[in-house]
Amino acid sequence: MTRIKRGYIARKRRTKIRLFTSSFRGAHSKLTRTILQQRIKALVSANRDRHRKKRDFRSLWISRINAIIGQNKNKKIYYIYSTLMSNMYKRQLLLNRKIVAQIAILKGNCLFMIANDLIKK
Repeated sequence: MTRIKRGYIARKRRTKIRLFTSSFRGAHSKLTRTILQQRIKALVSANRDRHRKKRDFRSLWISRINAIIGQNKNKKIYYIYSTLMSNMYKRQLLLNRKIVAQIAILKGNCLFMIANDLIKK
């Protein structure tokens, strides 16, 4: 019987996976089993951190808004972030936290004008 050499399909699959892990250090980019494990771990981490990034940015925006509101204690407008946002939703002024944080940083007086209008209504 003649010797049968293995086909190229398995090698093609392994090289495709190696391209994904080519920037990893040591055995994580050389050995096939560890390549498979590190690929799975990297994809899990990417999926988890994509959601964590959204959470981190939301908390950053909230802390920025709260810091700007806390600076203005002498004008008796708002002291707390939660009351500002609840009054915005009650008055149906639908600005998301990202936009409100940008307004607070770039034009702090504009945020206080919005807050004054919410109080007067």
